[in-house]
Amino acid sequence: MIIEPKPLFEASREIVGADFQSAGDISGELKKLLLQAGFPPPFIRRIVIAAYEAEMNVVIHAYKGSFRTVITPEKVHIVIDDEGPGIPDLDLAFQEGYSTAPPHIREMGFGAGYGLANMRKCSDRIEIDSRVGEGTRVMMDFFLNSVKNGGGV
Repeated sequence: MIIEPKPLFEASREIVGADFQSAGDISGELKKLLLQAGFPPPFIRRIVIAAYEAEMNVVIHAYKGSFRTVITPEKVHIVIDDEGPGIPDLDLAFQEGYSTAPPHIREMGFGAGYGLANMRKCSDRIEIDSRVGEGTRVMMDFFLNSVKNGGGV
């Protein structure tokens, strides 16, 4: 039996598709929470980059979504669910530079095709469940003692 540590913080927020005015707000709020909790900057940076990419993917590609996070002393767990077109080919979607963003989104400077690749690079564990025509669920974990933080703290 695995006993999970008591969360320091839990939160859930809704994301509205095509709402570029609010895009980035959730990852910005998450950064403030992690700073207040005293996590080290390299750890926070990885989480905020991945959270921003996930948030933007919902804004760019989905009708709406939700962002949930659980922060414990040892890890940060993030789950993003969206109602959107789904991802027909995950291997292709993870390739840097591959994008299905429409031209008007690219003209705004978004949709360059690095979102999923950056999420994978920054997270310690990522799982994606996507169903074409229904939506996508992305789950990411970030461990404080990860080698991605320079070997731990």
